Amino acid sequence: MPRCFWCNEDPLYIAYHDQEWGVPLRDAQKLFELLLLEGFQAGLSWITILKKRARYREVLFGFDVQRVAQMSDAEIEALMLDAGIIRNRLKLNAARRNAQAWQALEDPVEWLWSFVGGQPKINHFEGRSQVPAVTPEAEAMSKALKKAGFTFVGPTICYAFMQAAGMVMDHTLECDRYAVLSR
Repeated sequence: MPRCFWCNEDPLYIAYHDQEWGVPLRDAQKLFELLLLEGFQAGLSWITILKKRARYREVLFGFDVQRVAQMSDAEIEALMLDAGIIRNRLKLNAARRNAQAWQALEDPVEWLWSFVGGQPKINHFEGRSQVPAVTPEAEAMSKALKKAGFTFVGPTICYAFMQAAGMVMDHTLECDRYAVLSR
């Protein structure tokens, strides 16, 4: 099956590409999880995060927003010893802070989707050279998230989040998923 240029031969990556990436996501807890994982990914490859996702789900209470928001400094310090995750104090503190900021949003799902007008934006990119790293919508989302108290939400992270959550459909024309998700 033809896939997007970024999908390598790792079975975990293939499953992610074929079943999750670009599928419109409107579940609050799953969006929260994805936003945190995109932050953990900063400076790393996405496959690294995919390989650690199950452990993140364990240590971050299934990405329960309330529980992550209440994490103590001692819990974060304990996570710094866990080789199953990215041991970065700034990113772990950001997870707690972002959970607290998430809780302050009235309707995070609708608010996040508002940056694309509430519906997936379907792009028709032929290949890698046409797919941007940042868009005006991602810049606006990043600015708004930062204003709301979030961290590790730069425009590139926001665009990757928008792509993964199906807010924008960036499967390229040669990818079999394009035909399915561009309808």
